[in-house]
Amino acid sequence: MSEPVSPIRPTDAAARALARSLVAGASFGALGVLHPGTGIPHVARIAVAPAIGGGMLAFVSGLALHSRALAAAPKAGLLIGEPGPKGDPLSHPRLSLSVIASFVSAEAAATQGLRALWLARHPKARVYVDLPDFRFVHLAPTTAFLNGGFGKAFELTAADLLP
Repeated sequence: MSEPVSPIRPTDAAARALARSLVAGASFGALGVLHPGTGIPHVARIAVAPAIGGGMLAFVSGLALHSRALAAAPKAGLLIGEPGPKGDPLSHPRLSLSVIASFVSAEAAATQGLRALWLARHPKARVYVDLPDFRFVHLAPTTAFLNGGFGKAFELTAADLLP
């Protein structure tokens, strides 16, 4: 009996370029975490931006369940890639990132100019950017899975995503 054919293609320059473009263009994503009280998976839609030096940046309220979940268990999943205006949403590229979250101190955020970077990407955040319960969190990818459309599946490393 023959071995089943893997649907995963060898990662190539085109796959890396597509994954990097999804990271560069991401403004929102679906964040999967484990509920800190029950351990049951929880998914939240969050605003994101590409982080300088790689990974993704999020700006989260300490009151939100996903913030508490990341503080308790920093391993999470992040899905980015929005469907286009036409066609089957599942035919559009998307990138599933396995990430490790680390909260950025207020001092480091100021030093790195994260507030300005965030507002350039998300100008409507001006309403809440200075509220005391909000913090930046860096989402560092460990691995990724790119679905570039029908028949275009790739496994990527964190290095594959670096600009």
